[in-house]
Amino acid sequence: MKHPWLALAGLGLLGALALLWPVTGRTVLGTVEARVGGGGDRAARAAARVRPGLERDLAASSLRFGAPVFIRIFKAESELEVWVADGARYRLFRRYPVCAWSGALGPKLRQGDGQSPEGFYRVTRGQLNPRSQYHLSFNLGYPNAYDRSHGRTGDFLMVHGSCVSIGCYAMGDDGIEEIYTLVSAALDGGEPAVPVHIFPFRFADRAEAGWRDQPWADFWRNLREGHDAFERSGRPPRIGVAARRYVVTEATAP
Repeated sequence: MKHPWLALAGLGLLGALALLWPVTGRTVLGTVEARVGGGGDRAARAAARVRPGLERDLAASSLRFGAPVFIRIFKAESELEVWVADGARYRLFRRYPVCAWSGALGPKLRQGDGQSPEGFYRVTRGQLNPRSQYHLSFNLGYPNAYDRSHGRTGDFLMVHGSCVSIGCYAMGDDGIEEIYTLVSAALDGGEPAVPVHIFPFRFADRAEAGWRDQPWADFWRNLREGHDAFERSGRPPRIGVAARRYVVTEATAP
């Protein structure tokens, strides 16, 4: 009988990877796809379609294509915001409806719970996936250091196209084309990582008295520290983790 590794060798790199990393409901091979070559045509075609309009709309708001961007997601409102750097502050460029997310308000706890995450994440170049089975996607980087400190498990939690979700944030194909293009341009422009902050709801619209008795109230207060720091400074705060809590340092002007 042929050794299984010899059998894999006959499939070529992509075939072997497909067996070693099976397809899930969230992505095909996750970020591995972006690293094995090919697949960039889809992202390039999307950029060719949406970039002229994005450049025009950014310029109309005195913003620059390729400037650093910051993303906020609000679960209850099913909205994703893209903010673009404008000198000392970031300005809201566009709100996109989230077509689908799964689970309930609160963080993701474990692999297979179908829960879309909440927390503070960062997207680097290696997390972009131009070959997602859901058109285009980027990996949020779950579990982050905070999640790992709480023993939380899961992988390939994405922001992607289409309108189905198993723990991800589905933006529809038109929405993800613009968002992906803005994130990619910011990374190309020198931003080392795009921060993505995910909240259960808009804190300004819900008094704490309405949720202080919820099971995740302490976690949400911790998230609110990052939310409020951005609201005050207009710049994404620096996020650390200590004693199993997020440590938020408000940004100062550059």
